[in-house]
Amino acid sequence: MLYKRSSALFKQAEAVIPGGVNSPVRAFKAVGGTPIFAKSAKGAYIYDEDGNKYIDYINSWGPMILGHAYEPVVDAVIEKAKQGTSFGMPTEIETHIAELAVSMVPNIDKIRFVNSGTEACMSAVRLARGFTKKDKMIKFAGCYHGHSDAFLIQAGSGAITFGSPNSPGVTQGTAKDTLLARYNDIDHVKALIEANSNEIACVILEPVAGNMGCIPPKDNFLRALRDLCDNNNILLIFDEVMTGFRLAKGGCQELYGVNADIVCFGKVIGGGLPVGAFAARNEIMNHLAPLGSVYQAGTLSGNPLAMAAGLAMLKAINAQKDLFDRLSKKTKYLHKGCTEALNDLGVKHTINRVGSMISIHFAEEAVVDFESSARGNNDTFKHFFHGMLNEGIYIAPSAFETWFITDALSYKDLDETIAAVRKVAETL
Repeated sequence: MLYKRSSALFKQAEAVIPGGVNSPVRAFKAVGGTPIFAKSAKGAYIYDEDGNKYIDYINSWGPMILGHAYEPVVDAVIEKAKQGTSFGMPTEIETHIAELAVSMVPNIDKIRFVNSGTEACMSAVRLARGFTKKDKMIKFAGCYHGHSDAFLIQAGSGAITFGSPNSPGVTQGTAKDTLLARYNDIDHVKALIEANSNEIACVILEPVAGNMGCIPPKDNFLRALRDLCDNNNILLIFDEVMTGFRLAKGGCQELYGVNADIVCFGKVIGGGLPVGAFAARNEIMNHLAPLGSVYQAGTLSGNPLAMAAGLAMLKAINAQKDLFDRLSKKTKYLHKGCTEALNDLGVKHTINRVGSMISIHFAEEAVVDFESSARGNNDTFKHFFHGMLNEGIYIAPSAFETWFITDALSYKDLDETIAAVRKVAETL
């Protein structure tokens, strides 16, 4: 494929935007080459500025669960925009989407809308600290909760230690209250809690990880976390920015039968517009201003365009009783086809799948946490990525990102994708 215009646009962007992109993973730094500039998208397909067509497996990093330019969402945004784009005042539609979300998700009474997943997660942690009157939190290596300072922490020198910043601009003072655990390792979490008795406000995690590739929780891991939190007066926060309204109507709480104390949302809940949200039971949410003393605010939070898009999306999801079954079957079909193609050609790999999230890890062993994910062959992935791109298949330009399946994908699209995997695998 030719990328002449994309290359020119990237060069132009580099002069006025750091790295030429407004989010680092778009820069293709992890895979090499020049990023593709999107021009339009419809259904399962995305079209670039050079006129190339791709079967899309990032779907704006998750929200396009029903396909690009989904007509009910587009129509809702257009009609709402005609009435004004933002008021800085309450609007009726905010209550409508809040009522629908609360009715779909277990164990929440109130929800507050913000503008991004980062805002949702940072606000959830602040709320947990205000509610428990404790300062420390546990997060898991490889789980990404946005770019708030407290989340940009890597492991320290010992197995049970304070974190240290892994981004300039994050202070040691911030890092000292963040404890880093190994995903899927409940014994490590126990050790951290014991070493920091009565100091931990919350445990935050992606219940199904998507930022080290797709990694599901081990059997009973989420239940064991729930029990640990209950026994130590710690709040459990599920970051469902990716998984919320994607793996089930009620997200991972419904899927795994484990309740969180606070749940964070993004992606699907905004229908493709910039939206985040966090939700909990009344006893927790009532600590937020203006009811309580935990402050959180946002000028554009709950803006009418985002609320219109999100409400149309949630209504569509809520009305389709077999949606998640369809998505799961399509993802399983893709999994089976990719496995057969890679096995036939002797390519060492592991595939993880949960619902409509799937990842190919070029690793020989099971991928259950960040360390095992990081041991995958990144050189193989780079070759695979560019090979798939040349075959008209757009996957995330990073080995540490999940693929997202959209209902707009046909089985013909899946067969074309499997055929591309087989063709590219011949060159690996």
